This record gives sequence, structure tokens and C-alpha cells, in this order.
Amino acid sequence: MKARVFVMLKNGVLDPQGAAVQHALGALGFEGVNEVRQGKVIELDLAEGTTEATITEMCEKLLANTVIESYKIELL
Repeated sequence: MKARVFVMLKNGVLDPQGAAVQHALGALGFEGVNEVRQGKVIELDLAEGTTEATITEMCEKLLANTVIESYKIELL
């Protein structure tokens, strides 16, 4: 079983990496980029029978800093 976890900073949390990417895109001539938010994708290869509740627990305890980040789980 495989799962993909998308982790993003919550709205309202300053994203300096996203701002740097937005600035660089403008410097390269890419106009019209109003905002960039940068996150991470974590792919998990799990044993059969692993539940979504277990994956949620992984996110809550390690994969995401739930104070400033949100996450979404996609089962593949």
C-alpha cells in the first residue's frame, strides 16, 4: 500500500521560501505570479493493512508541524 502526504504552511503563516521563488520567477520574466506557497510531498510505502488513522497519527506526531502546517493524505 502506498500513501502520499501533502504538507503545506497554513494560511497566514509567513512563507519565506515561497516569497523567494515568487521573486525569482519575476526576475526570470515570468509575470502574473501573484503568490507562491511552497510545501512538501512525502511518499510512504506501507505494509498492507495500514489504516488511514495510522497515517494520520504519523502526520500528527512527526510528518507535519500541526501548529503551522496542514496536511492532506492521499491513498494510492
